Amino acid sequence: MHPSVAFADVARALADGASTVHAAEAHGCLCGALCLRPDYSLAEWLDEILPEPGAAGDAAAPLAELFAESAGVLARPDMEFEPLLPGDERPLAERTAALAAWCQGFLYGFGASGAAARANLPASVNEVLQDLAQVCHAGSVGTEEPEVEEEAYAELVEFLRAAVQIVYEELAAARAGVPVPQSGH
Repeated sequence: MHPSVAFADVARALADGASTVHAAEAHGCLCGALCLRPDYSLAEWLDEILPEPGAAGDAAAPLAELFAESAGVLARPDMEFEPLLPGDERPLAERTAALAAWCQGFLYGFGASGAAARANLPASVNEVLQDLAQVCHAGSVGTEEPEVEEEAYAELVEFLRAAVQIVYEELAAARAGVPVPQSGH
């Protein structure tokens, strides 16, 4: 899934709604909450990312579209999930900062969903959460070869795509209210 909602449209909607939340961070927050809460609503998400959700008006349309699209793609088994990040035409430093913000948002949404404390998380989910915490500190590799840094960034994005889908799938039982089995995989 390449989000049909453009990164710039989400950033503009957030700015129009007087939000200081980065567009990538907002999407991460949404996805983190959706991994644990099947009942997580658009209103709850807007309440998290906008200072006055009702005041956003038409600016909230791209956010509503992103919400619906993200919830749908996570629920499908075809592994089409993509984090909302700036396009490849943007400078690497900007994309890397957005990737870190996305991970920070995911961890926030996951924890703030209220269900994480009640869930007995599988080891694989805990490992992914620890890895995402490390990605929050992502920055340039510092090499003088841009292709090395581009490759490292692409690998992190691919890891993120797979990791979020794994977390979502591993927590299917928790979303259904069933105790999550502890697996070693």
